[in-house]
This record gives sequence, structure tokens and C-alpha cells, in this order.
Amino acid sequence: MVDDLLNDDAAIAAYQFAEKRFGMLREPQHERKICKTLPLGVFQQTVSSWTGFGIGFIAALIFTSCATVLRPDARLRETAGLVEEVKIFGRSLGIEPTPALSRTTQNGPALSMLWLWMQHIGTLAVHGPVDVRMAIGFDLESERLKIEQVYRVDGYSVYYRQGNEFSDSRAVATVGFADEPIVRRVKVILHEDLHGDANFALPWEIEEGIVTPLGSLAAIEYFRYKSDEKNWKNAIASVSEERKVARELSVVVDEAEKIFAAENAEAAKQKILAVMPSFPAYYRQFERQIRGQHASTVLEAKLSHDLAYYRYFDRIATLAEIAPNLKTLINDLKQLPHDATLATAEQFLRELNSRYRSVPK
Repeated sequence: MVDDLLNDDAAIAAYQFAEKRFGMLREPQHERKICKTLPLGVFQQTVSSWTGFGIGFIAALIFTSCATVLRPDARLRETAGLVEEVKIFGRSLGIEPTPALSRTTQNGPALSMLWLWMQHIGTLAVHGPVDVRMAIGFDLESERLKIEQVYRVDGYSVYYRQGNEFSDSRAVATVGFADEPIVRRVKVILHEDLHGDANFALPWEIEEGIVTPLGSLAAIEYFRYKSDEKNWKNAIASVSEERKVARELSVVVDEAEKIFAAENAEAAKQKILAVMPSFPAYYRQFERQIRGQHASTVLEAKLSHDLAYYRYFDRIATLAEIAPNLKTLINDLKQLPHDATLATAEQFLRELNSRYRSVPK
């Protein structure tokens, strides 16, 4: 629709097209193209305002160009439609929808969360939950709330992150979320719905480990259903990368436990951080997600946090390969008892693996 274009900035849109096509400036991120022919008046005004470019050359580009920028309200409308469609699709896999992300900032203010995880220095949450976990809500988008850093909590490693997406009716889709790549948006929508009590109501350190791979696997099925080959392949590649992260994290945690057992905490931290670049998939994610935080401060808490999310990722991805279908796997995993422990969850997954493998193909 013409109303969806930044008509007042038509010159900028055309300039961005030239920039992208011929490398005149840095390419804008997360653009969405809607092909339109610029009105003649806008075309004339745009051409007359540009100097230093070959007018005839640029004019030809502008007149046939694609506008690259959607208004924020248009991006939110597009994302609202996506959320609705993904939630309907999720039902076909046995994922009961929740109100999370069903509204946008057009419908009301955003609530963002600041999550903190704390783990005793020199320890990892391998056999139990993270020592301290807390969440603080703010009545504005996380992009507008800048945390400088956590300086010190005596006796604890601390890791934090901020976000607007969480499993609650107060979570609304923001412009920042609308600007995310579509594969991530679909994964997040399905992930947060899976957290609904009608789907999973497990201890946090177990539920995240179940929900994270299922959301990623369900995204693959969504793009298959949409016959969107490009994003289907992107979703598959994303799961493949996450499986690498999970496998490498498992080795890093094993090594870290040994180092903590043999060294004093501060020396151990430095040794573990020195080892981590040997695990490139996990190290890239670690570095990206702690940006602005001190690696030695976050180490124990971050490894413990990541273990909760990725503890079962590779195993559940393997189960998806041998299960009759993803819906069956989701429904079977829903049979995990609400009071499951890490030990009972491990046993449950082993038994499910054996059951799937015993069925003739």
C-alpha cells in the first residue's frame, strides 16, 4: 500500500536504493522492499534536490526503484499478522497459543524485562538450578533502557540480559521485534507459546531445555508449511548451528568443572576463558551475548544459564529425526511430570529414545 511508504522521505528511499545497488553508502539493515513507481512530483522534487550525481543516471534509477523502508506502524501490522498466523499454525503441532506477543505497541505500552542469573563463584549449575534467578519488569522497551553494567556482587558471578519478548500477556510486539529476521521472529513466537502452562509447566531449568529446541524445530515446520524454501533452509541452518553450540557448550562445561576443581576461582576463570575460543560456535554466541559485560564476571552464571537452554537441544533434535513427526514428539514430551528433576528428565528422554527406535520404520 502507498500509505505504508515513507512518502515524506522518498528521496532518502531512492538514495538508499542507489546506495545498495552501487555501494555509495553503508547498506541499511533489515530492510523490506515494496516495489512502487515514485509519483512524478516526488520524482521531480527528488531529482532537483540532488547534486553531485549524474542526474540522468540517478533519475533512471529513481523512476523504476523499489522503496525500501516501511513505516513503523506498517512493520508492526505485518508482524501482528505473522504472530496470528504462527499461533494458528502452532496448534497444528499441538502447541496451544498464549496471549504473548498477540498485541503490538500500537495497542498499548511495552513491558520489558531485565533478567539476572547469579551463580556462586567457582561453581556451575550442572546438577541443579542456577543459584539465584530474578526478573525485573520495566514499563518501556528494552531499547530505551540502557544498563551500563553490573560491577560486583560479592561471592557471585552475574549475567544479565534484557528483552521485550517473554511468555506473558503483557509482552507486546515492538518495532525492534518487527525488525528482526523472520526466522527469529517465528522461533520466538513458538518458543513463548510453548512456555504456556497448557503446553509445559516444568521447573525453569528443565522447561527452557525442552522449549528451546522445540521452538526451533517448529519454525522449520512452519516454513515448510508456507512453502518458503529460502526461510525453511535458513531455519534448518539455524538448528544446525544451535546443535553445534549445544555440543560445544557441553564440552566447555565438562572442562570448566575440571578446571574449577583444580584451581582457585580467579585462576580457573582465566584458564576457562582461554580455552573457549577452541569452541568457535559456542564462543561466538558467548561473546555476542555478553557484549558490554565483563567475561570474568559473567562466566559461571552465563555457562549455567546457557546449560539450562541447551542441555537437551541436540538430544531433542535427534528425537525429532526418529519420531513419527514433530507433533507426536511435542505431545510425548508433554508427559514429563510437572515436578520433574534433572535426573527424571534424563531418564524420560532415554526411554523416549528407546521407544522411538524400537518402532519399525
